Amino acid sequence: MAKTTKPMTKAEMIDALSAATGYTKVAVEETYAAILALVAKETKKGAFTLPGLGKFSVVQRKARMGRNPATGEAMKIAAKKAVKFTVSKLIKDKVLGK
Repeated sequence: MAKTTKPMTKAEMIDALSAATGYTKVAVEETYAAILALVAKETKKGAFTLPGLGKFSVVQRKARMGRNPATGEAMKIAAKKAVKFTVSKLIKDKVLGK
């Protein structure tokens, strides 16, 4: 079985970016918060692309039938909007080694 690693926490990411760039942790955290706010604001309009990273978009999910995991009873899941993230080709190639 493959060994799994724990995902990086926000604090660990801030530390790593601070060390890599030489900026203070406070400056990196403020930049991170500004990027998150920009992504949320622009994605709300329909879609937002972070060049080299990927694209956030709002999609409409159709109503469907599902099962209650506790009881096994069939239930209808209502239609709803959801945020979708599509990874860029650059990241896919780096991660998958192409």
